[in-house]
Amino acid sequence: MTDRAPTAAEQHAREEQQELLLLAADSARDARTYLGTVRQVASGAAADTAIPVLLLATSQLLLAGSRLGAIQDIVLVERYEPDPGPDPDLDPLLDGLANLLEGLDDYADVVDPVTAAELTRGSLSNDIVEIAAALSHGLEHYDAGRHIEALWWWQFSYLSTWGDRAASSLRVLQSVLAHLRLDVDEEIVGEAEFDALHP
Repeated sequence: MTDRAPTAAEQHAREEQQELLLLAADSARDARTYLGTVRQVASGAAADTAIPVLLLATSQLLLAGSRLGAIQDIVLVERYEPDPGPDPDLDPLLDGLANLLEGLDDYADVVDPVTAAELTRGSLSNDIVEIAAALSHGLEHYDAGRHIEALWWWQFSYLSTWGDRAASSLRVLQSVLAHLRLDVDEEIVGEAEFDALHP
């Protein structure tokens, strides 16, 4: 007895499943990279480069998120999400970021640029921790072998929470970096240019 060759539909379904598993692996890697970066920044190890490092990490994460937003909705076989266990304690991360970003943490935000353009207040440290919580939750599923479940969670939470928080924090980080680089006293800039031209 010979094995039956898969139908075109079955082959297509297998290929789609394989693509989703590859995307889940990429998303897990991107989540770990972001989490590792923000933990290092929150530790105060490189305070002088915290803003550009967070800007780069958030930009890269948003690229990963855009892939999740661009694909069709992930549909799970099970109706209810398995309990991945207790949430990680992110209070130390929040405290470290709040201390590091003191004076730069709070910013003006928009509730929803499409449906509710009222101004509200935002917080970089809160945004980063909210993103970290969503990514960590997905990683718990991924590390337990529930790769499609993790991908579903990352896609859902990207569209519902962390994508918005990452986009808002990216705008703030870019603005802070621009102010740090451009809002310099003209006399100081002139002296630096003179020194550079006349060593």
